[in-house]
Amino acid sequence: MNPQDDLLLVVDDTPEAATASRVSTIAVVDDDEAVHEGTRFALGDYALNGVGLRIISAYSAQEARDLLARHPETAVILLDVVMETDRAGLDLVEYIRRDLGNETVRIILRTGQPGQAPEREVVLRYDINDYKAKTELTADKLFTTLTAALRSHAQLVRIGETNRTLETMLDFTARLFGQRSIHRLAEEVLDRLCAILGVPPDGVVALDEPANPARGCRIIAGRGRHAGLAGLAAFSGLPDDIKAGLLDLLEGPPGLRTADPAGMAVSTAAGRRIAVRLSGQGSVASPDPLLLRLFMERVAAAFDMVMLQEELRIANEQLEQRVAQRTSELMAANRRLETQYARARRTTAFQNEVLGMVAHDLKNPLAVIMGRTEILQEMIAGMPDAGEVAQNQLDRIRESTRRLTGMVDALIKDAMVDALELPVRPEPTEFVALVREAVDANRPLADRKQQTIAFSAPDSIAAVCDHERMREAVDNLVSNAVKYSPPGGRIAVTVASAGGEVSVAVQDSGPGLRPDDYPRLFGRFQRLSARPTGGENSTGLGLFITKRIVDLHEGRLDVRSQGQGAGSVFTISIKAASDREAAA
Repeated sequence: MNPQDDLLLVVDDTPEAATASRVSTIAVVDDDEAVHEGTRFALGDYALNGVGLRIISAYSAQEARDLLARHPETAVILLDVVMETDRAGLDLVEYIRRDLGNETVRIILRTGQPGQAPEREVVLRYDINDYKAKTELTADKLFTTLTAALRSHAQLVRIGETNRTLETMLDFTARLFGQRSIHRLAEEVLDRLCAILGVPPDGVVALDEPANPARGCRIIAGRGRHAGLAGLAAFSGLPDDIKAGLLDLLEGPPGLRTADPAGMAVSTAAGRRIAVRLSGQGSVASPDPLLLRLFMERVAAAFDMVMLQEELRIANEQLEQRVAQRTSELMAANRRLETQYARARRTTAFQNEVLGMVAHDLKNPLAVIMGRTEILQEMIAGMPDAGEVAQNQLDRIRESTRRLTGMVDALIKDAMVDALELPVRPEPTEFVALVREAVDANRPLADRKQQTIAFSAPDSIAAVCDHERMREAVDNLVSNAVKYSPPGGRIAVTVASAGGEVSVAVQDSGPGLRPDDYPRLFGRFQRLSARPTGGENSTGLGLFITKRIVDLHEGRLDVRSQGQGAGSVFTISIKAASDREAAA
């Protein structure tokens, strides 16, 4: 073997020792074969904390470069200074530290010619960890030096792993706290836990919120074979083994379980419980305790933050809904005010119209009163015996005054009330009695015209209506029948009940309706073709108000006439009271 050309790799050939996790690798770099043999002999039974050694050898600096490229896990290098050149070992130190960027490997310089590389200068200039002359590096010294170097390397490895753990957690934290969806957060947690344990993502994530029983336990994410389970409430539809595993995790203490099936339980500051159950992975290795603790802390904080964001989002949506609702209510109130304002304007215009009509319609009766009064004064003054004549004139005055009073009463009662705002308070009412009241009130008028009012009704029928308003509507129909029927005529008032409705039909014997009357029948201040048969006054409001009252009761006002001279029938139909309403 040419020591300058060949690489000698010496390892313990037992399977257990060859396992990387059970040995520490040291490299002997020296061009002297005896140094290699002596080192292997001195360290043949070396073990530190139950971990043995694997010794790899290189006989030149160039061989060492290739060797370290294949074995980056090397913990300690026993390095000769003078090999193919006087500074080969020192140049290798700079290569390791500068080019490879390896700050972890411990480098122990061993030189047989200390004068060529003064110790003080080398220690200050080069990043080495010890400097020994070969003559002073006895077996005991080698044991002590190597042990210190291995411990130092292990500490640096742990520090490096801790730094990588912190970097991993910083990256993971940024990804966690960047999530805005609990579903995406749960998927990220499941993926990262599987990465920490070194297994493919396959499992489910469950969330339990004891403070919110309405939500209960539910699946919030799934991966692999369980990708379609997200959204299941109360674990419905889950296989029994998965359900049992999740419940066990949620009810047990927080932490990681590496037994098959593996899983993790996390408790948050807000009292929530998160369970991650992996499926079909077998046993997994336990991760670094610091990494696991940081991971669980970040998961708990991230879930609380995302849930808080979700609650804030819901609160904002509810607030926006309330604002929109309040805005809608305000707009509706404004519309009502505008409607009321427009209605008030219409009412004012209506009142002005009524007053104009009153001024016009009262002009003639007042003129008669004034004229008859002047005649009476003249007759009484010039005819002392004119008592009978005076009485006749007074009768005329009285009749005109009565007409005027009737007109004023009708206008005050009907016209000056805004027919668009008639108050109606429906309640169960004895309808037959209501109609009888209206008929009895109009009998004196009918008697003076020698008319007959035939009233036909059952003993009792209950309807749902406003008693006063409905009586007013029926009274308008009966009074119109009296007004437009000829002297000696017949008027029929009939009350009936059928199909959940009660009705009252008023049939007169007047002139009936012409075709051109129908469009104006229920209009305000509309005069029809028929004229009162006894000189009664008509304001043109009776049918208008009657129709409005019936409409407010959600009833019907029907009119039937066979034509000129055949009379008319006006029928009001409203809702009948149920047995329960009638009993109340």
